[in-house]
Amino acid sequence: MKTLFDQTSFASATVTTKKYSTSFSNSVKLLDSSIRQDVYNIYGFVRVADEIVDTFEGYPQREMLDRFEDEYQYALKHGISADLIINAFQHTIRKYDIDLELVEAFLKSMRADLDKKKYETPEEIAEYIYGSADVVGLMCLKIFVKGDETMYQKLKPTAMKLGSAFQKINFLRDLRHDLQELDRVYFPRLKSGNITEEDKIEIIKEIRGEFDEAYEGIKQLPDVARLGVYVAYKYYVELMDVIAKTPTETLKKQRVRVPDFKKTVILVSSYIRFNLNLCFK
Repeated sequence: MKTLFDQTSFASATVTTKKYSTSFSNSVKLLDSSIRQDVYNIYGFVRVADEIVDTFEGYPQREMLDRFEDEYQYALKHGISADLIINAFQHTIRKYDIDLELVEAFLKSMRADLDKKKYETPEEIAEYIYGSADVVGLMCLKIFVKGDETMYQKLKPTAMKLGSAFQKINFLRDLRHDLQELDRVYFPRLKSGNITEEDKIEIIKEIRGEFDEAYEGIKQLPDVARLGVYVAYKYYVELMDVIAKTPTETLKKQRVRVPDFKKTVILVSSYIRFNLNLCFK
């Protein structure tokens, strides 16, 4: 019966991913079936933690995060959790011997969202991005290379660049929500909480540089992961271009997105180009 429980846990992680992120779940579908479920398991865990600190206003968020972390620690000790999402996550952590420091750094950044509103130095935001995004990419990388430590260490720097670029795009996309509803300022250059067109241009320039470095790593990923990661990369590059063309005053008022038809075009064209060996030339 434990097998049935685990299968139900995996299904819960999969549903959570698909409900919360259509774009990401579309990318996961392009991963090889041998690793797909484990990526769902990672996303399910980080999604729930992020929801606790970002959207559960009016509820005891700190207590909920404490209980969530305590249950994760219990699962690590005993190899099981009655919480379906945590049970799926601990299964993947054990399967690939993922460094527990990565999870600790992630939970530290989630806890920071309960207390810290402004990041005033590059060092502060670098630590936050490492915990909130880079480590998630590194957990996935461990899955992509199927535990190959040599390949993991080789691709680690570019995987971190991709995670950082993704997170900074999320900051720009969610600018209105972060500033007006959560009173958070993630970019040190925005000490006043305001953003100018010049600020946006400089931030986009920085992100483009990270994407360029990340692309070199994507080219070296194993076949089981390369197409899925490439499509996620293309989605975010398109979102970056949309943000670059959107006036800052609009960004402060509404959340921009890539239209569904454009996502479909990216998906189909990437699939075709990938199979014709045209993506990485």
